[in-house]
Amino acid sequence: MNITIVAGARPNFMKIAPIIEAIQNKKKNGFNINYRLVHTGQHYDKNLSGTFFEELNIPLPDTNLEVKSGSQAEQTAAIMIGFEKELNQNPCDLVMVVGDVTSTMACTIVAKKANINVAHVEAGIRSGDMRMPEEINRIVTDSLTDYFFTTSSYANENLEKLGVSKSNIFFVGNVMIDTLLKNESRFKNPGLWNDLKLSSKKFLVMTLHRPSNVDEEEQLKKLITQIATLGKNYPIIFPVHPRTQKLLSELNLNFSNLHYANPLGYLEFNYLVKHALAVITDSGGITEEATVMNVPCITLRDSTERPETCSIGTNVLVGNDTKKIEVAFKNLLAGNWAQAQTPELWDGKAAKRITDCLVEIYSL
Repeated sequence: MNITIVAGARPNFMKIAPIIEAIQNKKKNGFNINYRLVHTGQHYDKNLSGTFFEELNIPLPDTNLEVKSGSQAEQTAAIMIGFEKELNQNPCDLVMVVGDVTSTMACTIVAKKANINVAHVEAGIRSGDMRMPEEINRIVTDSLTDYFFTTSSYANENLEKLGVSKSNIFFVGNVMIDTLLKNESRFKNPGLWNDLKLSSKKFLVMTLHRPSNVDEEEQLKKLITQIATLGKNYPIIFPVHPRTQKLLSELNLNFSNLHYANPLGYLEFNYLVKHALAVITDSGGITEEATVMNVPCITLRDSTERPETCSIGTNVLVGNDTKKIEVAFKNLLAGNWAQAQTPELWDGKAAKRITDCLVEIYSL
């Protein structure tokens, strides 16, 4: 069988790495399974995508649609046009999409219109927040998907409520954690570690990129000011997403303990997370990694599509509520934070389970 795997944005690359390795292992063992990797180009900065191919030993894409930046509608349209041509030129038996980015949704629509089956890795997760573009991507993708590979019992329940047949839901675990566990011994300290004389558990890491936090000048100013003030006794490392950089450059927010950095590679960023006192973020994926590494995580969102990171993990939702942020910092600095339990099947074997399922589904 021939599988076309789609990757478009930074979170996708961590998820496809173990899947490609698992497919290659099946092929070595005599199974008729091949893949073609399509990079849509949705994240176009080398620091946001190129380094991931190198660091995680992902083979270079067979093609890059080179979509680049634009509005949601512009990106969706460009991806659909490019991916339709790709499928016409390189037919396949299955399109595999991962996560919940624009590329995930756009390529799913194109595949189904071409009468090609779709497998969605990380299917069924929901935040319930329709203001998030990702939530719309999830709903559209899952409404068209044929095979649902899930990370949690919450995701399974969400899909069953929607009427998805249990026979098409495969609880396999979390491929992003496959990548984390495989590479943990390879994490390396970034140059700023020595430059700032950092030491383990004596600093904070912050990431911000969601429109609700970074697109409004006063909101961003208030958030950063409060966090820098509450964490005044700790260096705060803030790798800045291009989306945030634009606004930050106009705000001139300078605090002695706040250190801006360029986006970091996977191995360097996760070295910081592993050794941080805590992570402050509005990312979904980072909450999963923090839970597995048992690092406190303060999430600047009102909802999460990964509830297991809150129920048994290290994640606390605070939104941009100043009182909740203050309480979270108080608990953190007092050492009053829940210890994580690892969610079920987050054991580094999710990608193997996915390929085992494909062998069974397609009688390979």
